Amino acid sequence: MKSKPCLFLRALAVCLGAMLLGPASARANGVVPGPSFRFARDTFSFANETVYVYAKGYAEKRQLKPGEKPPAFVLHCFVMSRSSEQFRNFARFEPSLPPPDDATLAQLVRRVTGRGAWRSPLPPDKRVVIPGYADLRALSDARPLIVQKNIGLGWTAYIRVGNWRMFPFILNGPTQQHHTQERVEGCLARNDLFIAYLTTYPSLSVNHAVVIYGRRPATPQDTAAGVIHYLVYDPNHPDGPRDMAYDTKRCEFSYQKDWDFVGGKLTVLQAYSYWGQ
Repeated sequence: MKSKPCLFLRALAVCLGAMLLGPASARANGVVPGPSFRFARDTFSFANETVYVYAKGYAEKRQLKPGEKPPAFVLHCFVMSRSSEQFRNFARFEPSLPPPDDATLAQLVRRVTGRGAWRSPLPPDKRVVIPGYADLRALSDARPLIVQKNIGLGWTAYIRVGNWRMFPFILNGPTQQHHTQERVEGCLARNDLFIAYLTTYPSLSVNHAVVIYGRRPATPQDTAAGVIHYLVYDPNHPDGPRDMAYDTKRCEFSYQKDWDFVGGKLTVLQAYSYWGQ
């Protein structure tokens, strides 16, 4: 017979695991989103700027030259990931209409991004109409400053409710990552997006948000190794999709090496599937 302390610890672990994952998407049975996500259409043309500079994936303190200003549009990876989903689910672009003035466009952008990202997609006749532009990429390319100033404040990422989940890193192991990967597959199966919070805590080599929006075709080598490759929109990289791999045998996610990350294993947590994330 198990002792009461053991039963309590097991129950506590189960509760914490459930809290780490959060409930299933609030829109799992809601309105189906629009057409499949397309990188060239449904992402921002500008990049999230970084506070630090990087050398082969490792962060270094930025040394400003006399008269040089620090980057202005920083710490927006969560905001941009969230906003890309909100524009996809709550906005309708009408390129045949005349573009709005700055004040009107700012108001329209705030209407789109002010709606909870976890809420069900709106039907076409209920969406916020963005006149004068074909899609989010075209809008953000033509009017970047208006878009940047109205999608949300970057510093709020530090006080997100869901940030606490990176701290019980011992629980962010294979079982939790297996369940997270099931969530990824569930989102993709219903043509939805998975906003991923990436962390390597207690190391801080990455603390980032991206959007998983599809699968890469599997090669025979992938199938034999039990590895699945996902297509990722990374706000730091507007030039093209990045690669997220999942090892089904080890139940581990890994992210590709780039100038801002050394590459390798990390923990993936879902963000914005409900208000507490």
